[in-house]
Amino acid sequence: MKVTLRFRGREMAHTQNGRKILDLFAERMADVAVVDKAPKMEGRSMTMFLTEKR
Repeated sequence: MKVTLRFRGREMAHTQNGRKILDLFAERMADVAVVDKAPKMEGRSMTMFLTEKR
């Protein structure tokens, strides 16, 4: 599963908050998914990949 946050305008100055949001999301999904690729900035969006637990 791909999780993406998009930053607009002045939000680019606060990308550390976006990382906290994605980390919190991963923590809350821990019972059904694990982080496959850590959050990474790509232009104006931050993307993280999760894989379902089996």
